[in-house]
Amino acid sequence: MSKTVGIVGCGWLGMPLAQHLLQKGYVVKGSKTTVEGVAAMEAIGIEGHQLVLSPALECSTINDFLNCDVLVVNFPPKRRGDIETYYPRQMAALVAAVEASPVQHVIFISSTSVYPNNNRLVEEENLVPEKPSGKALLKAEAIWHNNNRFTTTTLRFSGLIGYDRMPGRFLAGKKQLKNGNAPVNLIHQDDCVAIIREVMEQEIWGKVFNACADAHPLRKDFYTKAALQIGLEPPVFTGDDDAYKIISSKQLKLFLGYTFIHPDPMQLIDA
Repeated sequence: MSKTVGIVGCGWLGMPLAQHLLQKGYVVKGSKTTVEGVAAMEAIGIEGHQLVLSPALECSTINDFLNCDVLVVNFPPKRRGDIETYYPRQMAALVAAVEASPVQHVIFISSTSVYPNNNRLVEEENLVPEKPSGKALLKAEAIWHNNNRFTTTTLRFSGLIGYDRMPGRFLAGKKQLKNGNAPVNLIHQDDCVAIIREVMEQEIWGKVFNACADAHPLRKDFYTKAALQIGLEPPVFTGDDDAYKIISSKQLKLFLGYTFIHPDPMQLIDA
């Protein structure tokens, strides 16, 4: 059965997702904020729409764009002083449009930044965001879930890596870095795409899932190896360790029966 999927935000994750779904036989619509971005989508067979949230929704073709079965909202908050109020206003504007559309299901891409660093394993209910971005995301999640017109599943992805976002350059050459003995929480682009598709195909709606690779190598081990692998100066850690968290994907694996394509970030460095 062919489904029509709309993707709000066809960037680093949204564009590969769109291409993957096209290959699987889905009809795919995507949004970008610029005319050039729309043209790039159209060139590879994605029905492109220009959509801006400022925070009001600006899209002259919004009715056509939202004429779909499933909407994937991959629109992270941008850093700004009023992020805790501005981003929820952006999402509220989009929700209002979705409520007036044929969309039946939404996948909202969130982040594990909604969790505090509490020095332990973190599951979906451990919610006390520390950073403004995490607070903004948690408010946005509530906006998407608190309606009766469509159902939303939220995916809280950990740190995104893969392809042109490999970690060797992230901390290369930096000094006096803290938290070297903290475990890292990462997920590869391939797994993000596959998990989104599995939620749609298995029709797992109304849920909230963490999504993070199974292995959590130490920060100093991972980023040192990543820098050396591409010939860069490794970072230097002080040994002063701040708080950390270990993200659990237990519920995701239980409900979806999902096995990670890239379960160990350390193995990606050798790939």
